[in-house]
Amino acid sequence: MEFKHIPVMVEEAVDLLRCEPGRTFVDGTLGGGGHAEEILKRTGPDGVLIGVEWDQEAIDEAEKRLKPYGNRVRVFRDNFVHLPAILKSMAIESVDGILLDLGLSSIQLEKEERGFSFRGEGRLDMRMDERRDCTAADLVNGLPATELERILLEFGEERWARRIAKAIVSEREKQPVQTTGALRRIVYRAIPKRFHTRRIDPATRTFQAFRIRANEELENLRGIMESGWEALRREGRMCVISFHSLEDRMVKEGFRRLEGQGVMRILTKRPLRPSEEEQKRNPRARSAKLRCGERV
Repeated sequence: MEFKHIPVMVEEAVDLLRCEPGRTFVDGTLGGGGHAEEILKRTGPDGVLIGVEWDQEAIDEAEKRLKPYGNRVRVFRDNFVHLPAILKSMAIESVDGILLDLGLSSIQLEKEERGFSFRGEGRLDMRMDERRDCTAADLVNGLPATELERILLEFGEERWARRIAKAIVSEREKQPVQTTGALRRIVYRAIPKRFHTRRIDPATRTFQAFRIRANEELENLRGIMESGWEALRREGRMCVISFHSLEDRMVKEGFRRLEGQGVMRILTKRPLRPSEEEQKRNPRARSAKLRCGERV
């Protein structure tokens, strides 16, 4: 199956990173390699790109795309929160820039069996790294109603969290909830129909919540925001593209805290947004927000 992953806000990100020949950059969310390829183009002939990605299918696609750049690319199957250890293993003390794109890739969304999309009947998995033990199905079928409600409130900001949690428990008493379609139908029944809107699918927040919890996404983001700047050399920059309010808030507060400590300068007082043209070309870009800080 061919995947056509369209990276978000490529020009804005690489401009802010100041990609120039001879520099070293980290793409902490390599995905299909779209951002990485543009960084490599701009840093030729001798710039280095360190790609970090925990989804093996994404790595396979990225390596095909980036093969022409040879040994200028180093790819690690890991989570970006472990960046200090990755750089240490390469005997690299500091880098010129770090990019994080926190969105899902087409590789994940378009394969129903991965369980990220509710538009189908795939296995309720949602693991970005399939070496992890806990799937979304494990959470949905194993946690008490109070914990399900907490996940939906905290990670999905779902106003109908209690109703959905009760509905999940009621359904799984009859049979385990094993597919994306089954979970979506539960959510549809739990949320009163008059609150179903065309703008956002009623299941969106529920799927977001269980995906974030299954992959510990916010814990990982918190970790890189607290320590990632230490990998930057002076005037090195960190760019983060987020796609929902929880991530954006964490990035904004993380940069503010570091600026208050005198170790970073915020370059985007307000987040950059995709152009209207990009949003038309790639509807998945609509909710993207890009923030950037520079080490001082």
